Amino acid sequence: MIAHDPLPANAIEVRGLEKTYAGSKKAPPKTALRGVDLIIPRGSMFGLLGPNGAGKSTLINILAGVVNKTGGSASIWGRDIDRQPRDARAALGVVPQEIVADVFFTPREALEVQAGFYGVPAHERRSDELLAALGLTDKAHAYVRALSGGMKRRLMVAKALVHNPPILILDEPTAGVDVELRRQLWEYVRRINAEGVTILLTTHYLEEAQELCDTIAIMNRGEVVACEPTPQLLRRLDTRNVVVSPEGELAGPPALPGFEVTPRPNGAFAVSYKKGQSSVEQVLAAVRAAGVTIADISTEDPDLEDVFLALTYGDAGQGDPTRD
Repeated sequence: MIAHDPLPANAIEVRGLEKTYAGSKKAPPKTALRGVDLIIPRGSMFGLLGPNGAGKSTLINILAGVVNKTGGSASIWGRDIDRQPRDARAALGVVPQEIVADVFFTPREALEVQAGFYGVPAHERRSDELLAALGLTDKAHAYVRALSGGMKRRLMVAKALVHNPPILILDEPTAGVDVELRRQLWEYVRRINAEGVTILLTTHYLEEAQELCDTIAIMNRGEVVACEPTPQLLRRLDTRNVVVSPEGELAGPPALPGFEVTPRPNGAFAVSYKKGQSSVEQVLAAVRAAGVTIADISTEDPDLEDVFLALTYGDAGQGDPTRD
């Protein structure tokens, strides 16, 4: 188990991290990480996003000790992963993307075995507490092979926490999990984050990251292309939408010179404008000039999906379609 004192300012620090996979006769070497710098403050709920092939899993696997880096440095809870590898990894609990289940154990046995791997004394083990926290008490003595996919994923979260790590890495934790189980999982994650556990989350559910994470980093082609507090990241795009519901039925959205117009359900249409160049009043004037009588309007700010697409598939470069 990792000692919690003295507390470091940052849970994870990555400096100039590089990883190049060796090539073969059929394939050239592949660079997965290109000088990645990343600081994850202690106690944060930190989102790590990016398209498939961006380097997220490579970064996580280096931190977890599964992959050897090519260059740069990384420290976990103040422990350098090269000089103090055992202490550094002891500070992590990792929930991988793939469901890894000990199918011939019961959930309680699986937690006890996992705690034994970390050298947790019997009197300090929290197997029953973790099972209860993750809604698995009634399945404590059932075989793991009989659990649903969502229950197995929650058991993986419990296994990652048996040694009471100060940092929890969740790699796509809600993939294939239904809405109710997702809600229960996030309630628990929020609770342990409030108690001081640092959370590093990767997810393809962008609305999930926007709601949960106080800071978000976006990776693309092995580089960090953005790393900012979530509200600041959302302000990166200066585009807003005015959604217009016209009176009466239109043959189609009007053509408005200087604005991008897209249809919306029920005869409405959205007009995009840049906040530094136009205003809502100018948009409405253009709509009226096109002969449209306005019944109702609303405005929309960009969401995380807009920012993500702009940084990874827009001007910032194209995402690599290969699996990370």
